[in-house]
Amino acid sequence: MAKFRITVEYDGTAYHGWQLQKSLPTVQGALEGALSRILTVPVRVHGAGRTDAGVHATGQVAHFSADWNKSLEALQKACNALLPPDVVVRNLVSAPEDFHARHSAQSKTYVYTILNGPLRCALNRHYTWHIPFSLDVDAMKHAAKLLEGTHDFAAFGSPTEGTPSTVRRILSAHWSNGNSSDTLQFTIIGTGFLRYMVRSLVGTLVPVGAGKIDPTAFGKILESCDRSQSGPTAPPHGLCLALVEY
Repeated sequence: MAKFRITVEYDGTAYHGWQLQKSLPTVQGALEGALSRILTVPVRVHGAGRTDAGVHATGQVAHFSADWNKSLEALQKACNALLPPDVVVRNLVSAPEDFHARHSAQSKTYVYTILNGPLRCALNRHYTWHIPFSLDVDAMKHAAKLLEGTHDFAAFGSPTEGTPSTVRRILSAHWSNGNSSDTLQFTIIGTGFLRYMVRSLVGTLVPVGAGKIDPTAFGKILESCDRSQSGPTAPPHGLCLALVEY
């Protein structure tokens, strides 16, 4: 039985997250359903990141094992033919036996997109968080820099299954303009993340931009390790798993 690695893009709007859930549509379930039909045996797909309901991905990575004696292109084409239009396998390659999509990952990149202007956008409503009031982006950039390095992020999330520690290492965290002048993007790269961590960070950085929390106070929230001190969790639809590196 051979091991395969896939890169998956999906619109998470209609899904209850990545992870398989009984009687609920999930991305993992869609992939396993398609592959099981092609291979005529049950197939288990293991993802690099367990994105929550409504969260999107352009670079989710997963692996599975199967007996397949045709070309990789044929398997990818067959899989995409059976997947719904909001999930697509962008790449499919052979993987070494010791490869694991989650445990072998060296870093993950998440991007959160905010539409910062008086008018909401009908076309991008599933992919951006609309903030109608003005934001001090310089203050948000200053606060984001405090996240870089190794810290206890208990104030911004809960441990993931099998990893009880809340200490994580962030390689880069910064704000930039997106495709238009009224779009802001928060890009964060880390070796691992807590559950809800990125959305909790964004939900606390927005009050920094609104002048309700100064960057120094943001740093104290990080140091507190107290979830009650941080801001609300930002909505899921602005978040995208952009890249997993190995």
